[in-house]
Amino acid sequence: MIRIFLVGAPVMVLCLLLQAVFVTISLRHYLKIRVPPKHPPSPARNVMILVVVLLLVTIGNLMQVSIWALLFVLLGEFDRIEPALYYSAVNFSTLGYGDIVMSERWRLLGPLEAFNGILMFGVSTALMTATVNYVLRQNAALRSKLGSGMR
Repeated sequence: MIRIFLVGAPVMVLCLLLQAVFVTISLRHYLKIRVPPKHPPSPARNVMILVVVLLLVTIGNLMQVSIWALLFVLLGEFDRIEPALYYSAVNFSTLGYGDIVMSERWRLLGPLEAFNGILMFGVSTALMTATVNYVLRQNAALRSKLGSGMR
């Protein structure tokens, strides 16, 4: 059990750092648009904000899946990267199909990766929620401004 933690914990820390980098990049993009808004909100702009943040978060999560897959290959659990990526994605996303099982020696890394993945999806969801709330507030402010200007 300690061996699993000693091998898995550094990968989890690396994934946390990677997630922090992608959240920071997303927030910088978000803040460039937000403070102060250079252009009035529009449906196309709103979609673009959401797409950029979602794309960054997705890239970050896929990179984390790849890091775990690489670990599994380095440990000798897989001889090719494709099945390691599949196994990693199933664990990271907490699907847990169970069609591929690692050896008894390393199988507890699967639940550890799932724990890591659910945390990262939680962070990703929080970031997307903040972005959607911003878009909704911008649209409400624009509607209010347009409505008061018409009176």
